[in-house]
Amino acid sequence: MEQLLIEKELPAGFYYPDEFKRIVSQGLLDFDPWLILQGERLRIRFNGIKSRYPSRELIPFARREDNDDVACWEVNKPGKVIIIHDFAKEGYENVQEIDSFWDWLRSALEATIEYDGE
Repeated sequence: MEQLLIEKELPAGFYYPDEFKRIVSQGLLDFDPWLILQGERLRIRFNGIKSRYPSRELIPFARREDNDDVACWEVNKPGKVIIIHDFAKEGYENVQEIDSFWDWLRSALEATIEYDGE
């Protein structure tokens, strides 16, 4: 099974950003409390988010271990990272919008520094 979603699984016109593919290819997948989603866990989350938020085209790529926040891309917001609180009632899921993947990664690393694992 593919580590990431393949083209036929993704919404039309969406491609993973090169910077994200670079991080994944380097094996940088665990920024505790954030984890890059891959394989079956990615597909389960992707399909769940599609069913919970059918009016949106969200592509999840990371989740927080300590809550239900998920980092996603949204097809109609190219380049931006959208943090949603998964399982929230539709319309109440938005937590934060971040300008780029690199900005998200910086915030994930800050969370790693501050996170005590509890």
